[in-house]
Amino acid sequence: MSLFGRMFGGRENYPDLDPNTSAAEKIASIEAHLEKIAKDYKEPLEVVPGRDATYVFIGKPPKKFGVAWIEDGEVKNFQTLAKEQGVQAGVLQSMGEKLRSAYERNIEAERFTAHLDNCDITVTPCTDLMEEVDEIIGDTLH
Repeated sequence: MSLFGRMFGGRENYPDLDPNTSAAEKIASIEAHLEKIAKDYKEPLEVVPGRDATYVFIGKPPKKFGVAWIEDGEVKNFQTLAKEQGVQAGVLQSMGEKLRSAYERNIEAERFTAHLDNCDITVTPCTDLMEEVDEIIGDTLH
């Protein structure tokens, strides 16, 4: 699919994620959380495996999406930042814009499909995207 197809919500059939990769191991270790996110949101999921956290773009990035992350066995999102840490709406909006820009900068990153019990997800094992998302969210958390 072309760049414009991805940007405007088209779905692509990506090659299967090799089960012998570190990304596949990470997905397997958090599969129950991913299944729950898929069930709760009923939207496409794109997972960016990270070192300490795994990031999940929910919906159709970069146009319309939400973000959750799985860290220390817990699923977090913008609502939990607002509720638990008092992060203001303007800060969350700015984070969303930065995440959109990070996604767009990495739109050509290699993507794969992983098969969960109830759905397929897109996996983007892109170090550059992971580091950008980690920095954007980390700056707000710390």
